[in-house]
Amino acid sequence: MREQASRLTVVSIECCGKKIRSGPEERATPLDKSDCVFYFVSMAETATPELLPGKIEETKDQSDSALEPGYLVICWNDPVNYMGYVTHVFQTVFGWARQKAEFHMLQVHEQGKSVLARESMEKAEHYVHQLQKYSLHATMERDEK
Repeated sequence: MREQASRLTVVSIECCGKKIRSGPEERATPLDKSDCVFYFVSMAETATPELLPGKIEETKDQSDSALEPGYLVICWNDPVNYMGYVTHVFQTVFGWARQKAEFHMLQVHEQGKSVLARESMEKAEHYVHQLQKYSLHATMERDEK
């Protein structure tokens, strides 16, 4: 306790309402009267945070796709665009390999439409606008699942 008191710096000493001593560098000395009040300022020491190894477990009740409704990006058949062009657009917009792009292009050609993606509303809007920019007939619908 004595070591700790020697590190403290006296800001002011009051005894019975009278200021006895003040100053930033003066050291405290014990007074005989018990009704005296000492005011000390000490330098706070910086504590280093301690990280202990352990496991952090996170549990998810539902997947992210189950929490937010999905939107389907649908491309419709049109008599204007060539099949090779539609394949190229699918590769460019979605970054698909040629086989996947051709599969969806043939689905559009033979069945009249193809569901290209299930995304959040913002991503689905983005894809629809990209496809429309290439003059393809594309829409988005809310997924019923």
